[in-house]
Amino acid sequence: MLAALAEGRSHVRGFLEGEDTRATAAVLAQLGVRIETPADGERLIHGVGLHGLRGTSAQLDCGNAGTGMRLLAGLLAGQAFDSTLIGDESLSKRPMRRVTDPLARMGARIDSQEGLPPLHIHGGHVLQGIEYTLPVASAQVKSALLLAGLYAQGDTEVIEPHPTRDYTERMLAAFGWPIDFEPGRARLSGGHRLKATDVDVPADFSSAAFFLVAASVVPGSQLHLQAVGLNPRRTGLLQALRLMGADIRIENERESGGEPVGDIVVRHAPLHGVELPEALVPDMIDEFPALFVAAALAQGSTVIRGAAELRVKESDRLASMATGLRTLGITVDETPDGATIVGGTLNGGSIDSHGDHRIAMSFAIAGLVAREPVHIADCRNVATSFPGFIELANGCGFSLREVG
Repeated sequence: MLAALAEGRSHVRGFLEGEDTRATAAVLAQLGVRIETPADGERLIHGVGLHGLRGTSAQLDCGNAGTGMRLLAGLLAGQAFDSTLIGDESLSKRPMRRVTDPLARMGARIDSQEGLPPLHIHGGHVLQGIEYTLPVASAQVKSALLLAGLYAQGDTEVIEPHPTRDYTERMLAAFGWPIDFEPGRARLSGGHRLKATDVDVPADFSSAAFFLVAASVVPGSQLHLQAVGLNPRRTGLLQALRLMGADIRIENERESGGEPVGDIVVRHAPLHGVELPEALVPDMIDEFPALFVAAALAQGSTVIRGAAELRVKESDRLASMATGLRTLGITVDETPDGATIVGGTLNGGSIDSHGDHRIAMSFAIAGLVAREPVHIADCRNVATSFPGFIELANGCGFSLREVG
């Protein structure tokens, strides 16, 4: 998105060839941005400048990309033209008021279906910078407001109840936009320019998470994961697993594109239950399904609190994981904002992933150590975030196969 709004050509390496990122790129192409693919995992983006996007009467399809829709809402709120953002069946059930309400305070006009997509964004409105304290920590909402702030008069400041991932802030700085940020706070003013830059995207920690848990719970395992992004606002699972006794070591730490990167070596180790510190929750919000599997295989109980955000992801992840683990024989006491998981032995069974890619991949890990096969239904959305997951997993010793 930032490369599209920059002046000049940006070369992105390490582009995730997933459905979410491709959907976002397709939306930008509809808006007049030329994007070339010189090779898999690479994109050349010919930026059109802050005011160079062109409106279209066609609907802009975000697919399953909740991040894409929320961030695009902020970006498009400052344009001179109208636009309509739509998504697939799953995305159409995800709440958008957390973004549209603060954008309205900035002067945007966005119509929705009682807070759900589609979003019709009316262009031509002058935005005003605001100071906004997020009621719930969310990097998506923060990023949407910062993108709208590029077009706003005055300063836009976002304050968080807990620090969240700061990729947008770091990337804005890399593209030359003046921004002040620290954990829990970000502030910028409108009226500047974005300058094209080349970007090397680190390997995704959220994708690595499934393999961190798998190697931790399968006896005899050892995996070496290379050049993984280690932004401290993203690696809460790493700390949680270490609290549970996981054998995880970081090697070759370095910086790439303004982001900390390192190689992760993980070996099997017996895990024990913990009371998860709530301070870790915002830094591992996407990794909780994998953590649930680790907790199910740990000795004793794991207590999770402060994770109500999981109920409004691609599925209600608290309910989906609790139900699935019970199906496999694990005792789970679900609460409004978390759960207590009593570790035990996993049986086989049939799991409904509810079209949620992270639920599906997490139960694939569970199947590695279950007594009987685990059959996971409705897995088509795995490709949204992790194309090639089955092939890579089988190459590491999984035994996964698609049926039906």
